[in-house]
Amino acid sequence: MPMKTPFATTDHLAGPVSAAQLDVAGELLDLLRDSATEPRADTQLAALTLAVAADLPVLLWGEPGIGKTAALTQLAAALDLSLTTVIASVHEPSDFSGLPIIGDDPAEHGVPMAPPDWAVRLVRAGRGLLFLDELSTAPPAVQAALLRLVLERRIGTLRLPPGVRIVAAANPRSSAADGWELSPPLANRFVHLQWTHDHDVVVRGLGGTWPRATLPRLDREKLPEAVAFARRAVCGLLTARPGLVHRLPSSESRRGGPWPSPRSWEMTLCLIAFATAAGSSRDVLSLLVRGTVGDGPGLELLASLDRMDLPDPEVLLADPAGGVLPERGDLRQAVLDAVVDAVRKRPEKPRWDAAWTLLVRAVETGAPDLVVVPATTLATLRREEWEVPASIEQLAGAVTVSRRADHVATRAAVTARGGR
Repeated sequence: MPMKTPFATTDHLAGPVSAAQLDVAGELLDLLRDSATEPRADTQLAALTLAVAADLPVLLWGEPGIGKTAALTQLAAALDLSLTTVIASVHEPSDFSGLPIIGDDPAEHGVPMAPPDWAVRLVRAGRGLLFLDELSTAPPAVQAALLRLVLERRIGTLRLPPGVRIVAAANPRSSAADGWELSPPLANRFVHLQWTHDHDVVVRGLGGTWPRATLPRLDREKLPEAVAFARRAVCGLLTARPGLVHRLPSSESRRGGPWPSPRSWEMTLCLIAFATAAGSSRDVLSLLVRGTVGDGPGLELLASLDRMDLPDPEVLLADPAGGVLPERGDLRQAVLDAVVDAVRKRPEKPRWDAAWTLLVRAVETGAPDLVVVPATTLATLRREEWEVPASIEQLAGAVTVSRRADHVATRAAVTARGGR
């Protein structure tokens, strides 16, 4: 009698059982994919959504598996935009510039450049999120073809509608498969954001709750003021630092990132206006500005923005008792120096007395060492006929203590170096 195999009695059930188990597996996968969102402060996500709202192309830089694609998927869902993903590295240049199609009479009508199907779908929808993935692995010829798409939003004979936003992603060359440096013309068309993981966000997200991406709320009444502020900030810096208008980095790797040019300064101006109208945090604005013109010019611009918010020295001298001094030490130091400089330019006894009143208030409300240099300079501006105000006595102790502390710190540093 032939021996039966263990599977002989279940052959007739294999099909239905397998199908049922696949259905159960599908239910489990659906449960794993199911997640919720919550309002949560996320500087990266806020910077990304602000740039998307400003209709500027964004390039997310990050290591593989860091969550760039997941962030874009969640962003598209939150903004109710269809996500169209195009892997740049697997396409030919003609896929972005258009494929030539011979018509009935090329001599009369020319040869039209037919766009790819995904571009046609975006134009028909009128809105969407175009995600250009693996940008750093696209060869130079493909990058060149992408220039017109990113800047002019044209693919073949089609023009993407205003409702379409463009976001790209790239891995650093060190971790990209057969990676290329981005060409300077293409890199200068993007707002570059370094995408890193936040431990708390990842853990909570794996638990089923991710941060919610929301477009910034723009205050309609602030729009004219925001535009004026942005123009004044950028034009003021470039007037004082003309060398920053256009500065192409010398190294190839830095040319593939953010650097200052008239185009990137125009994007920066737009971002400052949007951030001002939305009341965005300084951290968000810092990411965007440095991601557009680079760290050096970006930090200079941020410093100039701080100075733009400083009180007018003449206003403080007119009302020294009611004027408000900045809380931050470096800004307070700048204000006190500006006040003393204003007295130096127009030395008058009431202005000199008002400056001393401000220095006393600075000692009473902040670090005393900030008044040492301004007080010393202000004292040298005294005329012989000017009486010394009583407020100087209130400063004498603080200045002396501060100088002694500096002397002790200097001696300690010298002693430490001598003991090595």
